[in-house]
Amino acid sequence: MTHRCEWAKIEEAVAYHDEEWGVPVHDDRHLFEMITLEGAQAGLSWDTILRKRDGYRRAFCDFDPERVAKFDDAKVEALLQDASIVRNRLKVTSTIDNARAVLEVQRELGSLDEYLWSFVDGAPIRNRFRKLTDVPAETDASRVMSRALRKRGFRFVGPTICYALMQAVGMVNDHVVDCFRYDQVGQEA
Repeated sequence: MTHRCEWAKIEEAVAYHDEEWGVPVHDDRHLFEMITLEGAQAGLSWDTILRKRDGYRRAFCDFDPERVAKFDDAKVEALLQDASIVRNRLKVTSTIDNARAVLEVQRELGSLDEYLWSFVDGAPIRNRFRKLTDVPAETDASRVMSRALRKRGFRFVGPTICYALMQAVGMVNDHVVDCFRYDQVGQEA
């Protein structure tokens, strides 16, 4: 019997867990997508966001930050009518602001990838948690990342969201040690 992290229960979450969660990501568009989705999840379940992921990809131009940064008030109003995403004005506008912040990071530092991975010195942290309840909601690194991102104009990037981002994009391997993906993700890093 395959053992996986117990949070992966619905079909979309199982696929996400088995194929993506914890795998190191170095593509700026994918990183922008995950910042957006993790921020959208605030106050909601991750399952809800996974079900709406395709809607987010359509609504936000496959997370092309240059295109999203140009969204205007009319586009915001249209997005607030789009049931395929979370229709929360603050979350929608934060995605646009975050796209602009991504572009600024790229201009100043070369890539979002390089910037985000600097918070873990460029290499994944491999934790050894035995059960889901051992996994923290935030860490010192996520608090530092949160402060730095906010200073650069990012929104919906609190320490808990930043830690979820770090888990999602492989900055930390928080698969529990008896999960079949724990060693696989470690090898992919």
